[in-house]
Amino acid sequence: MIRRIEFDQQLDELRTLLRDMSTHMEEALAAAVSSLQTLDMEKAQNVVKQDTDLNAMEEQIMDIGSRLIVTQQPVAKDLRRILVAFRIASDLERMGDLARDVAKVTIRLQGQQLIKPLVDIPRMADIVRSMVTESIESYLTENTDMAYKMAQVDDQVDHLYSVIFHDLFSHLTGDPESANQAMLLVMVGRYIERIADHATNIGESTVYLVTGHRPDLNQ
Repeated sequence: MIRRIEFDQQLDELRTLLRDMSTHMEEALAAAVSSLQTLDMEKAQNVVKQDTDLNAMEEQIMDIGSRLIVTQQPVAKDLRRILVAFRIASDLERMGDLARDVAKVTIRLQGQQLIKPLVDIPRMADIVRSMVTESIESYLTENTDMAYKMAQVDDQVDHLYSVIFHDLFSHLTGDPESANQAMLLVMVGRYIERIADHATNIGESTVYLVTGHRPDLNQ
């Protein structure tokens, strides 16, 4: 009984760390996109520097989970809880890398002016941040309906990325001098779209945790 209590306490610690990682990542994405909108170099540099915090939290999760596997030898759903925590931590860490990549684009644009006000990129980022929130909530509450919703929202993100791509492509052909910046902004859209894919992965992990079967929501 004591071992079970300790096991549940450490599982709670894993959940708390994953929620903290999610919050940190969402804040990083918001700051990165804000830095791009205003070409705020200091804000962008802070996003880059703080990426190591996510790495440290992922390492904590790996340490706790590995220790639980060795000492408690969990099976069935208890084992899935730990394996899913590993997978989600990896997805969140990769999301953080992509938010950092958005901030790095801001830094590369130092000294320039934006070729157009950013509208669709911040809009897409807001949708993706909500996806991250809901994907983690689906995991914490083991809500498969919420997890499956990720696929529908991901389609919206894909559509917005397509709009951004075609809009910026017009700058490539119509204004060769802005081609480099246009390509960088297309890359930003791609980074954010990939964050949405990772949020969808978390939805898949939730379904796997509950059912033991992993669906493919990234179709």
